[in-house]
Amino acid sequence: MKKISLLIICLITISVTKAQQKAVTETGIEVILYDDATWQYVDHKDEKVSEIPTNRKKFNKDDESSFLLKSNKLNIGIWINPKLWSFKKATTNTEAEYELQLKYGDLYGMILTEKVEIPLEALRSIALENGKESAPDLKIMKEEYRTVNGLKVLLLQMNGTMQGIKFSYYGYYFTSVNGTVQFITYTSQNLLKEYTKHCELLLNGLVEID
Repeated sequence: MKKISLLIICLITISVTKAQQKAVTETGIEVILYDDATWQYVDHKDEKVSEIPTNRKKFNKDDESSFLLKSNKLNIGIWINPKLWSFKKATTNTEAEYELQLKYGDLYGMILTEKVEIPLEALRSIALENGKESAPDLKIMKEEYRTVNGLKVLLLQMNGTMQGIKFSYYGYYFTSVNGTVQFITYTSQNLLKEYTKHCELLLNGLVEID
């Protein structure tokens, strides 16, 4: 798989472009229609919000993360390891501030910020529903609250399919009176286990700047 393919697919997904569609059968059952003419039933189990667990471990920036990438909109920054990650101002997705890429692999990152305070529970639902616009089978596979450099964040791992590519989002969601941050990493589902450590080290660089 070419790197650009997954990058474009996931950026399009974030931008809420539809590639698959939902439909209702004559008997009232909701199904997902895919581009390759296959289909599956819609599973609504993950749409019921259960109590989100809290991870009691304290997460902090990695010592190797020596470069502070600052937001131009909010008082937040991301400590990154410049030996592992390259970054640039977002060009493909205008809703994002920065796009990142692991220098030696098929792992990508994106930072989206907005000056609106959104409760984390609502942000969870928004992220899921927006993703389903382009990947209707998107499901939350893991979720928990974490304390990262003193900030309460929501970790979400979501898996979905777009244009036949199975991908995973693994990201932190943070909100305060100053605004909201979606700090997301993504790769293909078969690579997530291999890259989880890289995801964690990058995401744990999220800090609030005084």
